[in-house]
Amino acid sequence: MPGPLVHVGALLTCPHLGAITAIPSSPRVFVNGAQAAFGALDIPTVAGCMFTLPTTPPKPQPCVTVRLETATRVFVSGQPALILTLAAMCLPVEQVPQGPPNTTPIQTRVIAT
Repeated sequence: MPGPLVHVGALLTCPHLGAITAIPSSPRVFVNGAQAAFGALDIPTVAGCMFTLPTTPPKPQPCVTVRLETATRVFVSGQPALILTLAAMCLPVEQVPQGPPNTTPIQTRVIAT
């Protein structure tokens, strides 16, 4: 499934508005003027997610990571690039899908498969 490469400076949040940290993979790879954010070995992390299950007592279950797909033809420093597709999913520690990340703005010139 094709999707855009994520770049540093893209505003990504979990469905509960926790910030997703874009980690520069390589100082040499740029996407539309900004550093490519993720390679296959980089794991995007979520900070500030305050999601809590409405149980008795309430159970905190914040998003802590994001599962993205890897490109098959585009590489960042020798690793397959991570791309943002419809299958992207934010996950808590228990790995229960919480929903797709929200993105604004993200570059659309470099699409990978």
